[in-house]
Amino acid sequence: MTGIPQSLPSSFFHFFIFMDLQLNNITHAYGDMTVLDDIDLTVSGGEIICIVGPSGCGKSTLLRLMGGLERPDSGEVLLLGEPPKSSLNPLTYIFQDFALLPWRTVEGNISLALEDHPISKQESRKIIDDVLSRTHLSDFKKAWPRQLSGGMKQRVAIARALAVRPAVMLMDEPLSALDSQTRELLMDDLIDLWMRESFTAIYVTHNLQEAVRFGHRIVVLSRRPGRVREIVKIDKPLSERGADNEELDEVQHYLWRLMRDDARAADRELLNG
Repeated sequence: MTGIPQSLPSSFFHFFIFMDLQLNNITHAYGDMTVLDDIDLTVSGGEIICIVGPSGCGKSTLLRLMGGLERPDSGEVLLLGEPPKSSLNPLTYIFQDFALLPWRTVEGNISLALEDHPISKQESRKIIDDVLSRTHLSDFKKAWPRQLSGGMKQRVAIARALAVRPAVMLMDEPLSALDSQTRELLMDDLIDLWMRESFTAIYVTHNLQEAVRFGHRIVVLSRRPGRVREIVKIDKPLSERGADNEELDEVQHYLWRLMRDDARAADRELLNG
């Protein structure tokens, strides 16, 4: 598979063997309203793709199509390659609203993702302890969601997604409900996690700063019906993408110039119903 980093320890690959996700000529409508039109995209293993675009352009719909929650009206979504033997779900979601059960502790919420799979209690315990450690939550495993900040809740959601050892993570505006300081800290955590244990992700966001910090490639969708306007590649390593970076600022400004007219038109459409 393409995109596999060369600096990872060999022990890592027993749960992250990469798969490619391919979209061919995806078109989708709700009734008479076409939301997405003729989308082609290939996500290589170990790559982070960020999807941006004006409000209502179909970003979240595209993610649902990738994850099989909806079926396209035409075209196909292909997951290429064999998932690792240890993968319990080839695809898994991380949502913006955390989706934690308030009557379960941190470790209880993580274990929920494992309960429908034929694994022993010992193996489940091992997985839970591993993802708690990797997301810096080991000291909070007995805490209840009401005791956690928004950033900690989202960290639990990330740990739960990692527990099923997915081939591809689908992330739908996972930081949008957080304040700016918490968002920066969690973005640093996500980058650190990818640097230590690379994963494949499709990351939908309306925040261009997040996109240039986190994406290897940024897919810019047009206003509805969403079409691929441009795909912008960023070669700078994630480890070198600090919050104050002139090169990233230039990319961010370029993305906004691509989107600006569509964003204004989309806002007018929303205001007019």
